[in-house]
Amino acid sequence: MNWKEGIEIKYRKWGLIRRFFDGSKRYFVIAVAASLATTVLNALTPQIFRFSIDSVLGGSKYAYLAEHLWILALLLVGVAVLSGISQYTFRSNTALAGENFAKNMRDTLFVHVQRLPMGWHDKNQTGDIIQRCTSDVEVIRNFVVTQLLEVFRTVFLIITSFAMMLSMNVELSLVVLLFVPIVVLYSAVFYRLIAKRFIVADEAEGELSTVVQENATGVRVVRAFGREQFEMDRFREKNDYFAKLWIRLGTLSGLYWGVGDLITGLQVVAVIVLGAARAVRGDISVGEFIAFASYNTTLVWPIRGLGRILSDMSKAGVSFERVDYIIRAEEEAYGNTDDSVRAEEEAYENADDLKGGFDICFDHVSFGYEDGQKVLSDITFQAPQGYTFGILGGTGSGKSTIIQLLTRLYELKDGQGSITVGGEDIRRIPLKKLRGSIGMVLQEPFLYSRTIRENIAAARPDASMEEIRRVAKIACIDDAVMSFPDGYDTLVGERGVTLSGGQRQRVAIARMLLEGAPVMVFDDSLSAVDSQTDSMIRKALKAHMKDAAVILISHRITTLMSADQIMVLNHGKIEEMGSHQELIQRDGIYRQIYDIQMNQDDRQMSRDSGDSMQKDAHGAVQETGREG
Repeated sequence: MNWKEGIEIKYRKWGLIRRFFDGSKRYFVIAVAASLATTVLNALTPQIFRFSIDSVLGGSKYAYLAEHLWILALLLVGVAVLSGISQYTFRSNTALAGENFAKNMRDTLFVHVQRLPMGWHDKNQTGDIIQRCTSDVEVIRNFVVTQLLEVFRTVFLIITSFAMMLSMNVELSLVVLLFVPIVVLYSAVFYRLIAKRFIVADEAEGELSTVVQENATGVRVVRAFGREQFEMDRFREKNDYFAKLWIRLGTLSGLYWGVGDLITGLQVVAVIVLGAARAVRGDISVGEFIAFASYNTTLVWPIRGLGRILSDMSKAGVSFERVDYIIRAEEEAYGNTDDSVRAEEEAYENADDLKGGFDICFDHVSFGYEDGQKVLSDITFQAPQGYTFGILGGTGSGKSTIIQLLTRLYELKDGQGSITVGGEDIRRIPLKKLRGSIGMVLQEPFLYSRTIRENIAAARPDASMEEIRRVAKIACIDDAVMSFPDGYDTLVGERGVTLSGGQRQRVAIARMLLEGAPVMVFDDSLSAVDSQTDSMIRKALKAHMKDAAVILISHRITTLMSADQIMVLNHGKIEEMGSHQELIQRDGIYRQIYDIQMNQDDRQMSRDSGDSMQKDAHGAVQETGREG
């Protein structure tokens, strides 16, 4: 890293500090002022002792004070009370400044992460993001509010104490001053050593958090495939590595403090020995010696603390860079600074519908997540409003990518074709309006760890119970919910883990129906329900969605048969397109899948019929036996 890059990084760090101090500046200023006042008051105490010993107890000039020592005691108490008040003011305002600072940073990071594109999330692990937004924020808060204030206090304390010491004895002051650059230089060396090791340890903590997060999220998969031992071994490996790094940091820190204590101990010994010798010779008074030793002791630990702060700067510097990495990531294009474009966006926001309704059109769309690797190639189709468009394709054929492009989770670049809704290019439609017009149900829907009623009403918290039950009946989930002891107030586990896969999908369908979006997307969202329930849901949905533009993605032919048009994808290309009747007349992929699935269904029906006949025959035999 060259010096220009170093200056740029430091400028960004101070820019972050100023940005997050909004609302906290007055607390910070009061805390600094209170800290300085405490330092001045503490510096007065040795002078009072010096005056008391040399001028009151050791002389006759202040006989009245010698007879009334309570006045000096009262003065010391008064200084202590004022120091306590200043210390309280310092601590309370430090807490206010720190928590407001951290709150602003957490709010900014959380909002910013919500607006980052999916491509950014794909490249960053969830556990690492969580750690940057929690642990790193706390490290920065501690440095900026606690340690940065300590720097102000320490510098002022050094200046004040040296001024007092120089006024008493220049030679002893120079002895003390000799140790200061040694401590600072020594701390700077350790600062560089600790910085390198802390970067590695911080990244290791992010990896450890990711392992825990993935294990907790995929607990069912772990149990189902018996991967407990594998997960425990993986965690133990990461945890051992993480512990080893922090042990090394602890060892280095122990060496730092041990050597530092030796240096500061030598400083105290030097001042006591030399000062006592001068006091015996009469070069300085006893009061001056006691006051000087007091200032030196007061000065030793703040200087040591300054070295510690320099060392901790390494942690804060790493955390700043990790947080800045998130802040500098470019958000999705939620708006435009151009006045004419912004006015057009506001018009869209205030409009009930797009000018051309909600007709969906893909025009020669080609796309790849990485350069040179196409996922979609020359995709063209139309799904008018009031129209059901089906998509069939195998894993990796690009089905879900089409939906991610439609909702602008990923953006088309110039030359990759165009997607329009209502005749308008989706890149010109504000994201809030576009995504608010598209309801989606995914194959693995996300449910909150709340009640079933709250999950269905997530898009419309003010929805009545009648509305919630109406959409639940359409999604064929009402009967199942009412069979639970708590009905719609049943709490679902994290990510809906207490519900079956089919129940989660039906709750998600009910949630989308309650939202009432004019474009509805079902991304293999009936895969976890049986064929009979699938048929019931499709019939109910058909009556409900007659005015919506519907995109139906499925691997099940029976789910797609009623679509107005079906597109068959194969390796990102359109293999076939047409209605169900048209496609089964052709000798293509659709017909082949149809024949396979129908044969499977026939075999299943035969097994069900055979089981039924066997039960009937068994019952007849029992009945004959009873008659005999």
